[in-house]
Amino acid sequence: MKVFTKLFLLIAIGSSITGCQEKSKKSTESIATEDTSKKTEQGLSPETINSPLLVDRPKDLKAPEGMVWIPGGTFLQGAVPGDRMAMQHEKPAAKVKVDGFFMDVSEVTNADFKKFVAATDYITIAEREIDWEEMKSQLPEGTPKPHDSIMQPGSLTFKKTKTVPPNLYDFSQWWRWTIGANWKHPNGPGSSIVGKDLEPVVHIAYEDALAYCNWAGRRLPTEAEWERAARGDKKGMPFTWGDDIAMLGKMANTWEGEFPVANTKEDGFEGRAAVKSYRPNDFGLYDMAGNVWEWTSDWYNSSYYADLAKTDKAAPLNPNGASQPFNERDPYARERVIKGGSFLCSDSYCANYRISARMGTSLDSAQEHLGFRTVVTAEMLRSAQ
Repeated sequence: MKVFTKLFLLIAIGSSITGCQEKSKKSTESIATEDTSKKTEQGLSPETINSPLLVDRPKDLKAPEGMVWIPGGTFLQGAVPGDRMAMQHEKPAAKVKVDGFFMDVSEVTNADFKKFVAATDYITIAEREIDWEEMKSQLPEGTPKPHDSIMQPGSLTFKKTKTVPPNLYDFSQWWRWTIGANWKHPNGPGSSIVGKDLEPVVHIAYEDALAYCNWAGRRLPTEAEWERAARGDKKGMPFTWGDDIAMLGKMANTWEGEFPVANTKEDGFEGRAAVKSYRPNDFGLYDMAGNVWEWTSDWYNSSYYADLAKTDKAAPLNPNGASQPFNERDPYARERVIKGGSFLCSDSYCANYRISARMGTSLDSAQEHLGFRTVVTAEMLRSAQ
């Protein structure tokens, strides 16, 4: 691989793509709940009885526009028993407790992000000049600087291959650095978001997502919150709709066909779909599987679940994930966890549309299948009032 291609793929993709493998292979707040009597109806674990968890929505708070209440509860975070597609960094599952919170019913859309940019004049990382000094700090010492013609604002875009690659681990065969690609031009120069207000905004780096959150009075979900929200009442199930893989095409926007050559579009889409194109999960959330990946606030640490299993502590309340980043495949990486999979997740290549699926992505990474959604807690809303 040419140096500049390897450089950009290493920084912008990190393990967020290499984590897609072939199938063959603290507390944010602690508020006492007013009523736990509905625990059975909500599918909550018995451990929530007489606990300090905030389960039900406080009666003095209404759901902000475009958000729904996610009831608090105790659940197993990580790979469920019998999930043959689960990867090692999802194991073993750990019991955790999460207070209730409000979450966006869908991914942040182009229309939402346009309002933010219009109000703040914000410029995303994909639109900014590249800082070589910052970039090389994340690379092995002595990595040569690419030519100035390459060091221009842009992002990563996907391109189908003409034949099935002999090595599906070489993701450079279908990812390319595209100068001029950003949230307004998601597929590169010449592409546009005109008429696509309801599609999820993409090419969003971690810093961009935080900037939006600060403007909106929100924050990113933790990985535990995200899994709690995605799982709904489906205990022990790998997917947001249950355990029937045959339902995939009806429930999520993913890659159907031979990846990365041909997409049959049996689910109705080849690329990004407008939010709410598929049925919501138990909690009324759309696209918690497929469409675009979503940022969480947790550091990505490939040994996090294994380390958590070694502790003798009771189920942690509102865990924030690992205390520091670590990727055994790339010790230089500083990555956050992304969840949910995307329209590029294929049953023939990877299966990251599962609830427990996770990847690490560099903080400055922007890709055409990466977006986000936000959450807000009762404490945050009361503070804002």
